[in-house]
Amino acid sequence: MNNPAGPIHWCRMYKVKEIFYTLQGEGHHSGRPAVFCRFTGCNLWSGQERHRSTAICQFCDTDFVGGDTFNQTSLANKINDTWKGKGNKFVVFTGGEPALQLDENLVKEVKDYGFTTAVETNGTRPLPSNIDWITVSPKARTQLIITQGNEVKVVYPQTGIDPKDFQLMDFEHFYIQPMDGFMRSNNTSKAIEYCLKNTLWKLSVQTHKEIGVR
Repeated sequence: MNNPAGPIHWCRMYKVKEIFYTLQGEGHHSGRPAVFCRFTGCNLWSGQERHRSTAICQFCDTDFVGGDTFNQTSLANKINDTWKGKGNKFVVFTGGEPALQLDENLVKEVKDYGFTTAVETNGTRPLPSNIDWITVSPKARTQLIITQGNEVKVVYPQTGIDPKDFQLMDFEHFYIQPMDGFMRSNNTSKAIEYCLKNTLWKLSVQTHKEIGVR
């Protein structure tokens, strides 16, 4: 029997913790104005403190629990409305783990607004093929399936990760980023020392934390 209301179209929904306009704080695009779209959820940690000790990634410093639900068009509109600059639009999809939700249709609709698109991922899940800039931040005890992109950013030091394991992969830029927390000063010294001895690698500092922006 035909549906009198016409065909039913499946509509994907996205769960987003927050969307905000700021300066990119890390890596190659540090200092660049950007809209950040932070998806909820991660495949390496629940985001709940009671689960941190048993999580695959135990040092995450980001709140990615809760948030609002959008369909594809409303999310693209929200990202565009959040941009406050004049031209050179740039959006960073992050999380949590954005690859759990991000798809080619959403990327296309955002790009139709004129945005250059970037993603920050742990590299363990497939990504849409139409992303402009891929940043992979590998975590110990995981298997990377994203082994090429624009930059790899290793949080350092991490037990179980040797940056040299990634330097033959197909990335344009290689970054060492000091692990945050109460040992940040000591970790920064270790990261500087590593870069000075291994000159393929450059230092990435979380400048947004230093200057007090989101």
